[in-house]
Amino acid sequence: MSKLVLYGMDISPPVHACLLTLRALDLEFEYIEVDLVAGEQNNEEFLKKNPQHTVPLLDDDGTLIWDSHAICCYLVDKYGKTDDLYPKDLAKRAQLQQRLFFDASVLFMALKNICTPFIRNKVTTVPQEKIDNVRDGYDHLETFLGDNPYVTGDTLTIADFCCAATASSLPAFLEIDPEKYPKITAWLARLGELPYYQESNADGVEKYLALFKDALTIV
Repeated sequence: MSKLVLYGMDISPPVHACLLTLRALDLEFEYIEVDLVAGEQNNEEFLKKNPQHTVPLLDDDGTLIWDSHAICCYLVDKYGKTDDLYPKDLAKRAQLQQRLFFDASVLFMALKNICTPFIRNKVTTVPQEKIDNVRDGYDHLETFLGDNPYVTGDTLTIADFCCAATASSLPAFLEIDPEKYPKITAWLARLGELPYYQESNADGVEKYLALFKDALTIV
């Protein structure tokens, strides 16, 4: 098998999604930490690999892929022994892709629009509308789960990895009320029982939450 290298940052939710996928597939890989705060993503060597200068970045023996959703899809398509995590059935795949796009455009954007000003410019005030966007994301996710154990139905998929990586970090800005969001709460607890969840996601989430603890003021 070709050598897999994942470039990431420990507190990054998209990186967590890739780590969950790699370990769910039981793949061997090298992990290289990139210090975004120090600007390591802007050095010449990294820019040659990813001109968008973002993490995660996957290097599969010279095949370079960035964006966590693209990476997770690629990994299952190439290395999955089954298609359970990313089904080939067109209807099932379309539903799963909707959840991936929801994570990218709703959940993660709600997170990014709060955390990026703080990390880059030490902006500590957060407009209420940005918190409302997080709440809207929770509302939709609760609806998507319905009576199912996972976001697309009865089967664990990469959509769960991507959405959970973001959703588990969003309490840095708005707690997930278990009474209002019992399905999200149960879903995250269910994923927390995966043998690779702590190392792939929970440890990084703890660091992420600590970074923002008592640091922001809603205005």
